Amino acid sequence: MDIPYTTQLREDTNLYNAKVGIWLFLASEVMLFGALFSSYILLRVGAPPGTWPHGLLNIPIGTFNTFVLITSSITVVMAWASLKMGNFGKFKFFQAITLLCALGFLSIKTFEYRDKFIHYEVWKNDGTRMTGHIEGNPWFWNTQMLKDKKLASITFSADAHHYAEPRKHGAEARAGHGGHGEAVQIPAADIKRLSAFVPAHSTYFGIYFTLTALHALHVFGGALVIGYLWGPGAKMWKTDPERFTNRIEVSGLFWHFVDLVWIFLFPVLYLL
Repeated sequence: MDIPYTTQLREDTNLYNAKVGIWLFLASEVMLFGALFSSYILLRVGAPPGTWPHGLLNIPIGTFNTFVLITSSITVVMAWASLKMGNFGKFKFFQAITLLCALGFLSIKTFEYRDKFIHYEVWKNDGTRMTGHIEGNPWFWNTQMLKDKKLASITFSADAHHYAEPRKHGAEARAGHGGHGEAVQIPAADIKRLSAFVPAHSTYFGIYFTLTALHALHVFGGALVIGYLWGPGAKMWKTDPERFTNRIEVSGLFWHFVDLVWIFLFPVLYLL
């Protein structure tokens, strides 16, 4: 039995079935990410003044990843256009670049996540806070683990800029303490709280990992589809080129959505 409207346009929508389906699916995706972005806005607006973290993400890496995804959006369009012109070889070339960009984005994101798991913030009893790395690069340390190990002190390599927590009298300015990466001994008795930059660190990192991990899953899923159509699925080009071209267009629409989500994520999480 032939499936109708795989290439022929429907009379009611003037679209073929797969394109109707992807637009409906993307509408649900907009609602999903819209709810998460709305939650982020409400959590940030409701946070007490001076408590929302800033400057804890690697902006150059985030910027580079943005350019990687923008490049992949261009190559997806070029691949589809190549098929429309009947050039299968160029389609393979441009989609290969798209897949490399997807792999590069996920690899960079993995590196960024790893850095967060070994990057720490120390809240001291005197009200000051320091960010940096603990000697030995332990993973997922927290205050309770520090107590369980019964350490007298930790060797902490502070970042170039750490800051003081606003005092009880309401001072809003954060006082810089220099630092410049020097290693300092911090007595365990002086540590009020210790946390890596993981979801348990703060509401900010909770929403950061939720949004970026969900987005990374979408990148991975989109890359799987594009990879299949680039590899085994490309056999359809010989038997039904128009339908194959439609499949590439549909996968490209999803990929553009994934890229668009990141274009919103980057400034919201990294810059604002």
